[in-house]
Amino acid sequence: MTLYGRQKELAALDALLGAAADGRGQSLVLRGEAGIGKSSLLAYAEGEARRRGFTVLRAVGWEAERGLAFAALHQLLRPVLDRAGTLPQPQADALAAAVGTGAAEGPDRFLVGLAVLSLLAEVADGKPVLCLVDDAQWIDEPSADALLFAARRLGVECVALLFAARDDAGFPAAGLPQSALSRLGRDDALALLAGLDVPAAVRDRVLRESLGNPLALREFGASGPAAAGRPQGAGQPLPAAERVLAAYRGRVLELPERTRLMLLIAAADSRGTLRYLVAAAERLDVELADLAAAEQRGLVAVVGEFVEFRHPLIRTAAYTSAPLARRVAVHEALASTSGDPDCRARHLASAATGPDEEVAAELAECAKRALARGGPAAAADTYAEAARLTPDAAPRVRRLTAAAWAAQQAGHAEQAAELAEEAYKQTADADRRAELAYVRSFWLFEKDAAPEAGALLISHAADSRAYGREMLRAAATYAWFGGDVAALHRAADLLEGYGEARGADARRADRAVRGLAHMAADDFARGLPPVADLLDEAAVGSATRLQAISSASLLPDDVQLPVITEEIDFARGDGIIGRLPYLLHVLARQQLYAGDHREAARTVTEAAAIARDTGLAMRIGRLHNLLARIPAIEGDEERVRTLVTPGMNAGGNYGVTALALLDLGRGRYEDVLKRLAEARAGAARYSAALLFATADEVEAAVRLGARERALPPARRFAAWAAASGQPWARAVALRNEALLASAAGDTDAAGTAEAEAAYAEAVRLHAQAVGRPFERARTELRFGEHLRRERRRAEARTHLRTALRLFEGLAAAPWSDRARAELRAAGEAQATARATAPDPADRLTPQELQVVRLAAEGTSSREIAARLFLSPRTVEYHLYKAYPKLGVSSRRELPAALAPPAAPEP
Repeated sequence: MTLYGRQKELAALDALLGAAADGRGQSLVLRGEAGIGKSSLLAYAEGEARRRGFTVLRAVGWEAERGLAFAALHQLLRPVLDRAGTLPQPQADALAAAVGTGAAEGPDRFLVGLAVLSLLAEVADGKPVLCLVDDAQWIDEPSADALLFAARRLGVECVALLFAARDDAGFPAAGLPQSALSRLGRDDALALLAGLDVPAAVRDRVLRESLGNPLALREFGASGPAAAGRPQGAGQPLPAAERVLAAYRGRVLELPERTRLMLLIAAADSRGTLRYLVAAAERLDVELADLAAAEQRGLVAVVGEFVEFRHPLIRTAAYTSAPLARRVAVHEALASTSGDPDCRARHLASAATGPDEEVAAELAECAKRALARGGPAAAADTYAEAARLTPDAAPRVRRLTAAAWAAQQAGHAEQAAELAEEAYKQTADADRRAELAYVRSFWLFEKDAAPEAGALLISHAADSRAYGREMLRAAATYAWFGGDVAALHRAADLLEGYGEARGADARRADRAVRGLAHMAADDFARGLPPVADLLDEAAVGSATRLQAISSASLLPDDVQLPVITEEIDFARGDGIIGRLPYLLHVLARQQLYAGDHREAARTVTEAAAIARDTGLAMRIGRLHNLLARIPAIEGDEERVRTLVTPGMNAGGNYGVTALALLDLGRGRYEDVLKRLAEARAGAARYSAALLFATADEVEAAVRLGARERALPPARRFAAWAAASGQPWARAVALRNEALLASAAGDTDAAGTAEAEAAYAEAVRLHAQAVGRPFERARTELRFGEHLRRERRRAEARTHLRTALRLFEGLAAAPWSDRARAELRAAGEAQATARATAPDPADRLTPQELQVVRLAAEGTSSREIAARLFLSPRTVEYHLYKAYPKLGVSSRRELPAALAPPAAPEP
C-alpha cells in the first residue's frame, strides 16, 4: 500500500528501526483520529522490520478488555515468554504472576515493567526487536504501565517500541517522542484517489466527505460517498472516522447472516484464537468456513492460529452492527467455552442485561486475581463493575469499598475517593463508613487539604473496629504536615483512650504520635525520642517503618541515614519500584544538607526518572524544590527559579527556603524575612526545611537591625538542636546566639564577649561534626568577620581562610566573594582559595557514577542492572563510557580511581 503525505512519518519509522538495529533503543507514539493512517504506518514498520531481520511482536487494544490486567502484555509477549526463565528471579516471578503463568502474588507493578525491559533486551541479544501496539488507548492500565516503564528506560538495547493511539482517548505517554498525524492535503488526497479509479463526477464530493482522512478516502472512493451511511444534508456532518465506521457497518451488514455471526464471535473475543472461536461457533451452529466471505472482502484474515481484523474499526463495526440479543448470545457462548476464568468473567459481564449476583461474584474474583498479579488499576475497575451488577446493597458496598482500596493502591487517589464517596452514600453502617472515610482522606491530603483529611479521620476513627488506630496515626501525620497542633493532641489523646496497643510496633507507633504533638509544641526533648524509637525498631519494609520515615525529618542525621539506606536496599532487592522515589527523596535531602551536592544531584536524578516512569508527577516537583538549594548556594538565580515549584505542602517549603537562601546571598534581607514569615504562617509550618532555614532568618534580621524578628525561630532551633544532640546543630544554634548577642550589644563589652565565646564553641563543635560544610563555612566566616571588627586581624584570617576554602569547595560564589572581601579587609592581599585537586568522578554523568560505584564494590553487571532498573547491556555501556573519563581500563582499577582527592591543608 502506498502511503501518501507521510514522508516525514516514514522517515521517522526508518530512523526508529535503524537506531534499534544499531543498539540505540527508541520508542515512538503515533497519535491521530481513527482512520488517519496509524495502523497503515504500523503495517509499514512491521514489513520493514521483517525485511531487516527483526523479531516483531504485536498487540492490539480492545476496549472490552481494559479490565483484564496484563491482557495486552500477554498478547504482545506470548511468542517470547519461553525466554523469561533467563531473567533475575524477582523479575521472572513478577512477569509470571502478571501473565498468569506463575504462582507469585502481589508484585510491584513497575517491577513487571523492569521484567519487560529485561526480557526484550534478552530477546534482542540475537537480533533486533520491534514491538507494535495498535489502539494503545484501549490496552489495560497495568500493561500500559509496564510497557511505558520499559519504553522510557531503553538504552543501548536493540529494541524499538511503536505505539498507535487515538488523540481523543487516554494513553499517558509523557516523556516519549510523539508524532501527531495530520489529515491529507488536497494534492495527496487526489493522488490517493487516483489509484482507486474514482469517477470525476463524484471525486469532489468524496474529497469533501472524507475531510482528508486517508481511510475515509479509501472507503468512500471505493464505494462512493453514499457509504458514509447518512442522507445528504442531514444536519451537521459526522466526523470522518464515524462515517468510515458507518461505512464498515454497511459492508458488514451486506455479508451473509452466518458470516456476520462468525465475524461477531471474532470481534467479541479480542484474543482471536481459533480454538476458542471455533468452540464458541459450534454452540451457535456456525463454523470457521463462514468467515470466507469476510476474508474475500478484505475485512479479516486468518493468520496461523489467529483471526486478525484488517483495521480496528472493522472489529468495532462487526460488534456494534449486531443486535443486542445476538451480542448477548455470543458472549454467553464464549463464556461457556473459555478456558480462562478472567475471560469467562468478562464475557459473562458483557452478556448481563441487568444486576446479576452470580456474574458479579465472578467479576469480583477476577478483580481479586488482578490484584494478586499486581494490577490494582484493573482490579479497581473490575470491582466497580462487579458492584454495579450487584443487586443487594451490602455486597455492593463491599465491592465498591474493595474497588476504592484497589484504586488507592494503584495511586489513583481521586478515583479511590469517588468510589469511596459512592459507597459511603449507600450504607449506614458506621464501621464501613469509617473505612471509607479513611480512603477518602488520602485524596484530601493529596490535594493539599491536610487539615480536612485529619478532621475526617478523627471524626470516624472511633467507629472503625479494624482501622481505628491506623486512622488516628494517619490523622496525626496529616495534622503535623497541616500545622494543626490541636488535632495532633486530639489524635494522641484518642489513641491513649484505646488503652495499650497489642504488639511492640503498635505501641511504639502510638507513642510516636504523642512525640509529634510534643514537637509541634516545641518540646523536642520529649518529642524526638519516641519518634526515633519507632524509626529504629520498626521492621524493614513495614508500614510502620514508612510511617516513621515520613515523620523523621527532624531526627538526628545518624538516626535517619542508616534506616533510609536500609529501606532503599530492601526496595531495590524486592523490586518495590513504586516506593523508591519517596525513599530516594529522603536520602537526597540528607545528602544535600550534608554538603554532598554531587551525590544529592545523582540521587535526585534517579528518583525523578523513576517518578516520571511511575506517573508520580508531583514527586518530581518536590524533588526539584529540594535540588534548588544547590544553585541557591551557588548564586545561580535563573536555575533556582527554574527548579522551584510553589505549594505542595511541606515539599514547597524547600523551594521557599532555597529562594530565601538565594536572597540572603544576594543581600536581599527583607525578602528573606518576608518569604520565611509567610511560610511559617502556612500549613506546613513544622517542616524541617523551615527549621533548617532559621540561620538564614537570623542573619537577615540582624543585618536589617530587626533582631526581634528572629528571636522566636532562633529559640525553637536552639531547643531542637539541644534535644537532637548533633554537634553541627548545636554549633549553628551558638552562631545564631552570637549574632543576636552582637546585635543586642553593639556598644556593650559583655555582649561582644558573649558573642565571641559562642563563636569559639561553635567552631569547636563544627570540627567534631561530620558533614554540613556550608554551615561550618558560614560560622567560620561570621567568626572571622567578628574578629576583624575587633581588630584581631591575624586571628580573623585563620577563620576566613577556612571559610573561603569550604565555600570554594561548594562552588558557593556569592559566599566565596564575601569571604575573599573579608580576607582583603583583614590584610591578606591575595585572598584566593588553595586549588583543590580535581575529582575524576566529577566527569561522570549521574548514571555513570552510580554504575561505576557499584562495579567498584564488585557487583556484577547483571546485579547492577537489577538494582538500578536497567538492562545488563546498558550497564556495560555506561562502564564503557566511564572508563576513559576515569583513566582506567578495567573494573579492578575502579576503587583507586574513585578514591576522593586529598583535601588541601587549611
